[in-house]
Amino acid sequence: MDVPTRVIARLDIKAPNLVKGIHLEGLRVIGDPAEHAVRYYQQGADELLYIDIVASLYERNNLADLVARTASEIFVPLTVGGGVRTITDVSTLLRAGADKVAINTGAVRRPELIREAARSFGSQCVVASIEAKRRPSGAGWEAYTDNGREKTGLDVVEWAQKLVELGAGEVLLTSVDMEGTRKGFDLELIRTLGPKLDVPVIACGGAGTVEHVERAIRGGADAVAVASVLHYKTETIGTLKTGLSAAGIEVRQ
Repeated sequence: MDVPTRVIARLDIKAPNLVKGIHLEGLRVIGDPAEHAVRYYQQGADELLYIDIVASLYERNNLADLVARTASEIFVPLTVGGGVRTITDVSTLLRAGADKVAINTGAVRRPELIREAARSFGSQCVVASIEAKRRPSGAGWEAYTDNGREKTGLDVVEWAQKLVELGAGEVLLTSVDMEGTRKGFDLELIRTLGPKLDVPVIACGGAGTVEHVERAIRGGADAVAVASVLHYKTETIGTLKTGLSAAGIEVRQ
């Protein structure tokens, strides 16, 4: 593996709280997002991911103040998403201290937003966020928006390829089916999508053990975003990295 695997801490925000659900539903309040972010940074997280999970519903992103507070205390890349609909939204979050901006609903509504953001700020700042649900027939996956509530009719693989063509520098791939379950990632989804893209794929949804993370990486993910195992303290960033390293996967120390 040429580039060390990144272990990313994902924090879902429903202002002003850090929350966690299962299948992106039934949200429980975990605590203060900034406090948790600092703790995960101190544990050795390679990056942090903030997602405002109700932003699309209310058509706004409220994370700029939280980003500004967090950016002054952590010194690893910070990706922020939720309710990003315009170039102004992207600019606001980057100015607040985000290093990258994740876009889902805004891209579904107007795919050119990805191209415009990449041209304005560079592809390295643009993360295509995709919420994937397996189709009822079992054949393939459909992309969803609004925290896994709204169907788009888009095939996940074709949509991801289009977003990369438009200029996305990374793909955040969240399995709604596995999210919050701690039963493992959707490995078939990762194996299907990973080889078709020439940008990094961040796998999200389902991490429960070091072995789950290891399988996702061996399946084709370039990075993993984890949440429940950290929030409920069944693992730390350190134990995940130690386990991956013991399994022969290179991680950043």
